Amino acid sequence: MKTIVLGFVLFGLHLVMPAAFAQGFAAYSGEELYQRFCGSCHGPEGRGDGPVASSLSVLVPDLTRLYQRRGNRFPAAEIRDVIDGRSVVIAHGTRFMPVWGYEFWVEEGADVVAEEEARIMIDRLVNFLESIQYAMDPADPVP
Repeated sequence: MKTIVLGFVLFGLHLVMPAAFAQGFAAYSGEELYQRFCGSCHGPEGRGDGPVASSLSVLVPDLTRLYQRRGNRFPAAEIRDVIDGRSVVIAHGTRFMPVWGYEFWVEEGADVVAEEEARIMIDRLVNFLESIQYAMDPADPVP
């Protein structure tokens, strides 16, 4: 009897586990998503000093100064488009940042529901980035 019950439990886990792994990131907060997907390049605090940044051929931007660099307004729509990456037209050069909209969509199941989850995840990232902006003295140079 124990063997049969164990068999059903293992079979049930077999059915549930792939779904749990495939949709694990949709429940992440903006900060958790940032640390998981962005922190290696942009740094744990968003200052462009992540462990991977020094090995890249481009300067990784300080994400805490987006507000300041855009004339004291947070460019939410622009940041959302950059993170998503699927509709951004690059006029010169190549895109160095991953196309997170596509990556999130695939990770969440590559269907209609996954598209909505990817959008929600990107919105959470944008909201987190807005929360880490800080006011600076206008006399300070912008990197």
